[in-house]
Amino acid sequence: MSGKDEYYNRSKQQGYRSRASYKLKQIDEESDLFERGDTVVDLGAAPGGWLQVAAEEVGGSGTVVGVDLQRIDDLEEHDVETIRGDMTEERTRHYLREAVGERGADAVISDMAPNMTGEYALDHARSVHLARQAFDVAEELLAPGGDFVVKVFQGEDLDAFREDVREEFQYLRTVSPPASRDSSSEVYLVARGLNTAPVEAGDRIEVTVEERGDEGDGIAYVEGYSLFVSDADVGETVTVEVDDAKPRFGFATRVDAGTSDPDAPDPTDGDEEV
Repeated sequence: MSGKDEYYNRSKQQGYRSRASYKLKQIDEESDLFERGDTVVDLGAAPGGWLQVAAEEVGGSGTVVGVDLQRIDDLEEHDVETIRGDMTEERTRHYLREAVGERGADAVISDMAPNMTGEYALDHARSVHLARQAFDVAEELLAPGGDFVVKVFQGEDLDAFREDVREEFQYLRTVSPPASRDSSSEVYLVARGLNTAPVEAGDRIEVTVEERGDEGDGIAYVEGYSLFVSDADVGETVTVEVDDAKPRFGFATRVDAGTSDPDAPDPTDGDEEV
């Protein structure tokens, strides 16, 4: 039995709308993509195979939204919202933002592929164009630390796109799930941890420590972003070097004592000249 027949027959037997459902299942098994209660946006979601998998994984407490130019038949067994429209149009993006809510999405996924022309260079270029459109939507909708999965055909423009994605996330890997056909040139970029930090490793900045963390480090805030500072007391203004910048918080090392709290008592007060 060919790989195509195996996954096609399995999808029919198990009630999935497309054999592509198994690609997402395999990506999730390898990357631990979904958690219960997650909010997931599926771009180019018709006929709904990826929506089914996402809805199963996030459960009833999660939110799954699919968008496509084509109509997506209702998934009666799952509570899934679908939007018919062009994801690049502001009207569609407005509906997507409303469906996702202010918190943002935990994952944006895309299995979109261009209409094939048979001319590989053109098909590759079109696939990268679609992937970049999905990337734009992901950057707009994802919450800090959110994840992005997108299909793209291999070719000369892939490396540049991959580097652009890598710059915005903490972690990136290229995956070829077993359910992809052997003859296919498709790969999936799995990007984890959208980095919305206003600082990056190596930056030197001056901060004021406002709180103390559970582990004893000071906590400073940079544009609302939490930065844990070692060896600094509450009220101190110090120069630090950022060691690590994660999507929601970072770590920094004190490199200059800076200026202490002006309201603190002067330790030299009361000293007499001898």
